[in-house]
Amino acid sequence: MPRSERSPLLLAGLLAGAGIAHFAVPRPFDGIVPRALPGAPRTWTYVSGAAELALAAGVALPRTRRTAARAAAAFFVGVFPANVKMAADWRDRPAPLRAAAAGRLPLQVPLVLWARSVARTAEGRS
Repeated sequence: MPRSERSPLLLAGLLAGAGIAHFAVPRPFDGIVPRALPGAPRTWTYVSGAAELALAAGVALPRTRRTAARAAAAFFVGVFPANVKMAADWRDRPAPLRAAAAGRLPLQVPLVLWARSVARTAEGRS
C-alpha cells in the first residue's frame, strides 16, 4: 500500500486509539482538563474521546476524509490547553514524566500538519 494511502489510516488509528483510551482509562485524561471548562472533567474526557472516535471514522472513510482531517487538525489545536495544563501540573514529577508531559507540547505541531496533509491529499481525489 502506498504511503499516501497508509497515512490517513494511520491517522485514523491514532485517533481511534486515543478515543478508546479516554473511555478505557479516563482518569489520566480527567486530570488534564483545564479548570476553566464548565462541568465535570469526566464529561470533557468522554466528549473528547467520542470526538476522537468520530474523527477516526471520518478520516478512515474516503468520502468524509477531507472534512474529518480538517476537523482533526482543529481538534489537535483545541486540545493544546490540556497539554499545557499537564506540563504545568507535572513540573514536580520525576524527570521522565516531566519530559513526557513537556514533549506533548511540540508534538501538536506535527499532528496538525499531518492532519492537514491528509486533508490536502483527499482534496486531490474529490
